[in-house]
Amino acid sequence: MSLTKGSGPFGSRPAGSFNFDPHAPEHALYVEASPRRVRVLLGGVTVADSTSVVLLHPPDRTPTYLFPKEHVRTELFEPTGGRRAAEPAMGEATYWTVRAGDRQAPDAAYSYEHPPDPAAAIAGLVAFDWDSMDGVFEEDEEVIVHPRDPYTRIDVLRSSRRVLVRFDGTVVADSTRPRMLIESGLPVRYYLPREDARTEMLEPSSTTTRCPYKGVAHYWSLRDGAVLEPDIVWTYPEPFHDAEAVRGLLCFVDERVELEVADDDNPA
Repeated sequence: MSLTKGSGPFGSRPAGSFNFDPHAPEHALYVEASPRRVRVLLGGVTVADSTSVVLLHPPDRTPTYLFPKEHVRTELFEPTGGRRAAEPAMGEATYWTVRAGDRQAPDAAYSYEHPPDPAAAIAGLVAFDWDSMDGVFEEDEEVIVHPRDPYTRIDVLRSSRRVLVRFDGTVVADSTRPRMLIESGLPVRYYLPREDARTEMLEPSSTTTRCPYKGVAHYWSLRDGAVLEPDIVWTYPEPFHDAEAVRGLLCFVDERVELEVADDDNPA
């Protein structure tokens, strides 16, 4: 279970029932030591390298690594000109531009120098904007987007439920062999074989998105006569290990189609 995202206990829509201050989740902060060696690269230079990072779980957001300053090349930092950002749980963040090799990354490093007393454990530790860096590695494996949350897991289950997908009343997929991808804190997604979808209605899109658990998703748009619905289907052609079982399968964006899921006793 992800602690601070989605339906996690400190997320925006906790799924469980327990006694807690209803105002606490938005200020909940959890910090833990990580056993991983983590390195940050920019312009061919290792900007940070530590076996003593901590993993910060901010309120209702994905986790991030915090580095001790002695394990960071702070001589590569320059003040950003006054950018500040404040959060109730962590206080005010100070930002720096990072210059390394032939690269410059504005506002790419930040630190909470004087956090509130309950967050004293993060004082002076340094975090990085991953999208601004050239690469972040856990040991010798590159990790994309953000650190993998140790409380998130992915299960892919074969199913014989019938999944019927309609768009504007037209059946665009009908399958009795979906694979259910269940990811902590997120809605169940149904991945369908291409043979069970109206692939003649799909047009490839240039859109891609990245997930640290599943890999890089490629998108398809749906054309129904004169109507083109962009980026309504995605697939993982080369998924990471946790999502290997959905390689090449199609997933429709549930929120933009009519999706019915049934079992043998309640057919769609």
